[in-house]
Amino acid sequence: MSGVVRTISILEVLAKAGQANLESLSRLTDLPKATLLRFLNTLMALGYVCRDDADRYSLTLKLFALGSRALSHTDLTMKARPFATRLCKELGETVHMGILEGDGAVYVLKEESSYTLRMYSRIGKVIPLYCTAIGKIFLSQMSEAQLDAYLEGHPLKPYTSHTVKTAEALREQLALIRRRGWSIDDQEHEDDIMCIACPIRDYTGSVIAAMSVSFPLFRFNRADFEKTCERIVSVTGELSAIMGWEREAE
Repeated sequence: MSGVVRTISILEVLAKAGQANLESLSRLTDLPKATLLRFLNTLMALGYVCRDDADRYSLTLKLFALGSRALSHTDLTMKARPFATRLCKELGETVHMGILEGDGAVYVLKEESSYTLRMYSRIGKVIPLYCTAIGKIFLSQMSEAQLDAYLEGHPLKPYTSHTVKTAEALREQLALIRRRGWSIDDQEHEDDIMCIACPIRDYTGSVIAAMSVSFPLFRFNRADFEKTCERIVSVTGELSAIMGWEREAE
């Protein structure tokens, strides 16, 4: 039996039993006490299990928090799909939605362009923050201290010759994003690909996701740049309203 299977078995037994001592857990999981204790100590160190004064083990709320996050992402994806589909049809290009996950962003939704030449991407793909349109939306929301910590731990690796090269230049980009409400990746992550992204906000005004449209340069008409940005801003604003966000009166 693998360590993962044993861990899941322990969690499932505790979820069903509520509380159990070592002897009961050993019997219910069919694990030797020494082995079980080792796994329990690890789960307690990680914050998933606690032990009371009577040496009874139970689950903490950490698993509930993880499940709630998964449910919220699922709910967001379901609500976002019609908006992504609309953008894809109207602009004719691939649409992605990403969420912040650790020090990167991960795609949770993709609407594929109908063109033969398409974006190489997939749901679950992790992308960097500093050189992608979606990623820069999240960076633009960070406090100075958070941004300093991010930059200290993430050298600006050049993906292309257009990738931002200095922290100062990136900070200037982020200030501009905060002012205008959208971000751009002009061949910074992939050559010959431009992406425009906008934030998706919840009822608190917090950015919970970002949605982007990706254009191969040979299909993008720069004369339509402003109109394209306005369309993406409008559609993501509608989705934010569905998520409870109320735009402040200007």
